[in-house]
Amino acid sequence: MRRRPWTLALAAAAVTAALAAPPASAAPRPPAPPAPPPASVTGRSAGFDPLVPSSDPVDLREAHRPLPVTYTYAGRKHTLDDYLARTGTQGFVVLDGRDIVFERYVAAGRDSLFQSWSMAKSFTSAAVGIALGEGFIDSIDDPVTKYVPELKGSGYDGVSLRNLLRMSSGIKWTETYDVPPVHVAASLGYPLTELARQRKRGWEPGTRFEYTSMNSFVLSWVVAKATGVPYHAYVQKKIWGPAGMASKAYLGNDSNGNSMGYCCYYATDRDFARFGLLYLNGGKANGRQVVPASWVALSTRPSAPFNQGYGLHWWLGEHGDFSASGLGGQLIWVSPRYGVVIVKSTLATVLGGEETDAAFEAVAAEVARTRNKSITFAG
Repeated sequence: MRRRPWTLALAAAAVTAALAAPPASAAPRPPAPPAPPPASVTGRSAGFDPLVPSSDPVDLREAHRPLPVTYTYAGRKHTLDDYLARTGTQGFVVLDGRDIVFERYVAAGRDSLFQSWSMAKSFTSAAVGIALGEGFIDSIDDPVTKYVPELKGSGYDGVSLRNLLRMSSGIKWTETYDVPPVHVAASLGYPLTELARQRKRGWEPGTRFEYTSMNSFVLSWVVAKATGVPYHAYVQKKIWGPAGMASKAYLGNDSNGNSMGYCCYYATDRDFARFGLLYLNGGKANGRQVVPASWVALSTRPSAPFNQGYGLHWWLGEHGDFSASGLGGQLIWVSPRYGVVIVKSTLATVLGGEETDAAFEAVAAEVARTRNKSITFAG
């Protein structure tokens, strides 16, 4: 798992952003149970859109078994328990195929809703891939203005969907400084569409990697415009339901009908794990092809010579693993090599985050070592 450029740089910015964000589900220390959006948010309302459970949820089987995991980092041996404690992990789920082999919560539970932060970007990538497969998007090499003409004359004019997906849009943007004011403004009801139109060109698209959350919002806007339905409704119809999510979730919006796209899914760790399982199984869930297999393959391999560690809104590891990653250490980690999905939720990982590669590799290897040979990974 390659180092993510925002992991430390955005730690301070997270505090600012969280002040105006929908209520975080993972609470600060001293720990308190994560809280879903307010009880008044039971239907579509300003700030949130609900995602309802699937009528055919993917069954995750209870199959807990001991995982006496140890790993070595910087010459020191650590245990999984040590890693979870030092990284402030509040939710941790390990899947061996459909089997839940390890699950732990601190001041939370399996029904707690955790804030995704930028793990949402991988959901947006899936929505783009589905829209492409259905013919609503002709090609990811099309300019974004083909689908969102409102961006003509902005810094996004002429930028391809591919360059948005691989974070090479050329927009003048510094994630550390630009995300907090944008997120605050959107959370207070300022249209994200207008904020996108205000972006300026800073460099030649397709020439370097620059992690830019606004790119992800623009992609969610593309999905809405191309399909003719709001982004959250498309996610509900094409991902949340078909992928077999078992619990109600919420998706943040700017109170103007625009889903944030770059962040703010509030869901259970088990449903985040189901999304990882969907990608482990090549886009299939319950025998259905939800995300085109070709898109799963394309989006989880290097997307540009200038960044071998990033696909199309997925981070790439060194052993074929890939992950959806969120601010502070949120992760949906998928290992085709071992057939394992790991989900980690926390408010912020301050200590031990640099050990995540070693810890997750050790967990996955131990799951594979102790696997019942009769287990299959059919979707």
